[in-house]
Amino acid sequence: MARRYDCNDATDRTTGLREAASAVRRGELVVLPTDTVYGIGADAFSSEAVADLLDAKGRGRNMPTPVLIGSPNTLHGLVTDFTEQAWELVDAFWPGALTLVARHQPSLQWDLGDTRGTVAVRMPLHPVAIELLTEVGPMAVSSANLTGHPSPETCDAAQDMLGDSVSVYLDGGPTPGNVPSSIVDVTGKTPVLLRAGALSVEELRKVVPDLEVAN
Repeated sequence: MARRYDCNDATDRTTGLREAASAVRRGELVVLPTDTVYGIGADAFSSEAVADLLDAKGRGRNMPTPVLIGSPNTLHGLVTDFTEQAWELVDAFWPGALTLVARHQPSLQWDLGDTRGTVAVRMPLHPVAIELLTEVGPMAVSSANLTGHPSPETCDAAQDMLGDSVSVYLDGGPTPGNVPSSIVDVTGKTPVLLRAGALSVEELRKVVPDLEVAN
């Protein structure tokens, strides 16, 4: 039976974050608000939990799960060959709606899907999400919807789709909007915009003028 907590109530928020952290550590799934849409999350280092996340969404391994983190400092243990331009993007837009695709540390014991040695990582601008991520560490997080359905902007919408496949729902009220994060590939010498989202090409080029746009 899924449990749901109102994060706009101080007591419920404290309890909910504690229960969500416990659920993540047990390898269970949680739904959390972000600055874009609601996400379904699991311990990034539990291959079984990540597989359950993909199953809950009806999503294949060919669409790997992004990773959310609570601090830019966490990047040091997750990625390698991170360029100066990549750090400039982090400094300018994190926390916020920018996902960076980077090469992950070869030593990491995780299975996010068919990533080909890369990870899509982001630090969201949402206090509930950051508090949970700070408590449990990196989480595999994807939009909290069934594949092919709209990404949810409310906890109700997420729960209607995912039901009891999720242990804990953290209700932070409606999210600011359903515009997804922009995705920039920083695995090469020149950053490449893979998906335009909340951040425009013009905004990104103020920081990395040589940004390319994928065809």
